[in-house]
Amino acid sequence: MKAGQNGRTAAFTALLLAASAVALLASSLSAQAEPRDKWCKGVHLRFFVGGAEGDSFGTIVYNGARQAERDLGPTVDYIFSGWDVERMTQQLREAIAVKPDGIAMMGHPGDAALMPLADEAAAGGIKMMYQNVPVPKVMAKFGGGYVGPQVAQLGRALGVEVVKRAGLKPGDVAFMQGPFENENRGARERGTVAAMEEAGVKVIKINSQPGWAADPNLALPVITAALARYPEVKAVGYGGGQMLGNVPAFMLAAGKKPGEIFNFGVDTSPQVVEGFKGGWVQLAADQQPFMQGYLPILGLCQQIVYRFTPISLDTGAGFVTPDNYKDIAKLATEGVR
Repeated sequence: MKAGQNGRTAAFTALLLAASAVALLASSLSAQAEPRDKWCKGVHLRFFVGGAEGDSFGTIVYNGARQAERDLGPTVDYIFSGWDVERMTQQLREAIAVKPDGIAMMGHPGDAALMPLADEAAAGGIKMMYQNVPVPKVMAKFGGGYVGPQVAQLGRALGVEVVKRAGLKPGDVAFMQGPFENENRGARERGTVAAMEEAGVKVIKINSQPGWAADPNLALPVITAALARYPEVKAVGYGGGQMLGNVPAFMLAAGKKPGEIFNFGVDTSPQVVEGFKGGWVQLAADQQPFMQGYLPILGLCQQIVYRFTPISLDTGAGFVTPDNYKDIAKLATEGVR
């Protein structure tokens, strides 16, 4: 055999060997990429629901988180706080001490309160996700993802929509209830007030009191007294789904009829859907709480198991009105919307 032939034969053999190696590698990679059931099994997480067990908004968040737990397989401890920011902060301190693999935390306590605890979590190698209220300063320094609305933008968009749908004019009077003094969480209601005031509406702010979110009936004396003092009020806004779902009780206690006042707020729930059905509620900004339960669990699992970067998603999707509430009514009764 000539030297040239020998060289060609050797080259051909090398090519076959290389092709075989590529095929084996591809087969190996293909096998490794097969879908896995319960791929987050063995991971320990703590999830902050925010509210009390059984409250309208917290239940939907909880349902989303439990669905993610079932789909992905981690072990999840659920923390209920009754929307008490001081209690949330203490519970986060306790959660970090347990040293889980990851924590999904409500952002209600705000950047200042959460900053030292985020530092402690980072030092301990605990992955973090935040939901419902953004904490941009904490995330900028210590990382983590956020699932929920950008509350200031959502609040402003709600105020613009209220002015349009309620037909409010300069000089008209409206109420807005919310936690105005809370740096991060109150940005939503402050945004709504700003948008309405820019349209010339006189907005009277009603500061949330401890316990209202957990039991809206505690607000009955304040809401009814405000309506009695300002009989000219044309619109009333509420700073959460529990309060919005209690609108029929507020209006009946004040002697108002369905539609007499334009009632608006944030979130959907079976109670809010009934409010739309009865003509008591006219507008709700939808922040999709089910996603605020599901995606933080997914985000933590992806960070811990696959070393992916954290998920961040704005869930402030749009508005529920008397024209479209029926589209989500069944899902609301199922605890998904």
